[in-house]
Amino acid sequence: MSTSSKLLEPYKLGPITLPNRLVMAPLTRNRAVAGMVPSPLAVEYYGQRASAGLLITEASQISQQGQGYQDTPGIYSKEQVAGWRKVTERVHGRGGRIFIQIWHVGRISHTTLQPNGGAPVAPSAIRAKGKTFVGGTFTDISEPRALALEEIPGIVDDFRRATVNAIEAGFDGVEIHGANGYLLDQFAKDGANKRTDAYGGSIENRARLMLEVTKAVASEAGPERTGIRISPVTPSNDISDSNPQPLFEHIVDHLNALKLVYIHVIEGATGGPRDVAPFDYGSLRKLFNGAYIANNGYDFALANKVLTANEADLIAFGKLFIANPDLVERLRRGAPLNAPDKATFYGGDAKGYTDYPTLSEALAAQ
Repeated sequence: MSTSSKLLEPYKLGPITLPNRLVMAPLTRNRAVAGMVPSPLAVEYYGQRASAGLLITEASQISQQGQGYQDTPGIYSKEQVAGWRKVTERVHGRGGRIFIQIWHVGRISHTTLQPNGGAPVAPSAIRAKGKTFVGGTFTDISEPRALALEEIPGIVDDFRRATVNAIEAGFDGVEIHGANGYLLDQFAKDGANKRTDAYGGSIENRARLMLEVTKAVASEAGPERTGIRISPVTPSNDISDSNPQPLFEHIVDHLNALKLVYIHVIEGATGGPRDVAPFDYGSLRKLFNGAYIANNGYDFALANKVLTANEADLIAFGKLFIANPDLVERLRRGAPLNAPDKATFYGGDAKGYTDYPTLSEALAAQ
């Protein structure tokens, strides 16, 4: 890897200057402690990776109702805010920049995680085919109930409050999780949304919740510190849409009007084939005036090709950041990379989390 790589050049993201164009993608690791508070290990985990141009945290639920998997951190209690503040202080102390990703999983949950053991909520009472991770094992997703129209403003308010908490915790910005078959994506896509009210039917109605949430978040964080993640064609979590191109062109056109600092686009199937379904991502790039973060299946050759062609501004990497806390330095020096240990991705302790060696540690151990 040449030190003249486009990937290693700085980039101005709104008010923040990034030293390189590598983004650490949000990565669910299921290691929160009691009260869904980020663990002390998380402080070290994110601090180790502070040389990334931008860190985006694992998705953090905006309420208990928004949780879908065991041991994922929240951003709705004072204890959670205090836990995250330790993370941001460590990252900033090491010269890094960090956004929090906030989510509501909607129907991708289990009754054991929900308030009073209730049903998960969704745009429509359609059970997703798939599994969630609870009680240390993968189990079927629970049957959801459709949100009543009068409940929807409360969801928007939960996103707003989570944003206020995120700023209090010291984050540089907020990324809204609008992807991968979770609540906002469920409302947007007609495979999961069969509503006949103001949030169902037309593209405009199905996109309404995602755009209302984004407006609320941007009003608190500032649009220059607000981004959103979308996944136009991923089948993750049993999600689908009959005509995603006009849907996401409508969404991105309206996101652009809100002057968000970035869109974070999963191209293809999350963690799978980039060509799972036809989609013109270039049209989203043209519609949006802010930064375009490209994600999914990027290696370094493809990343540099896409950046050089001005088809993206930043590239998000996931598994490589799990295994290489000093990924930027390894690329700069053309050094070999650690391989990720899939068995330790979800849940557990320091193993496979904070114990991956840096290049200097690996060389010292030889």
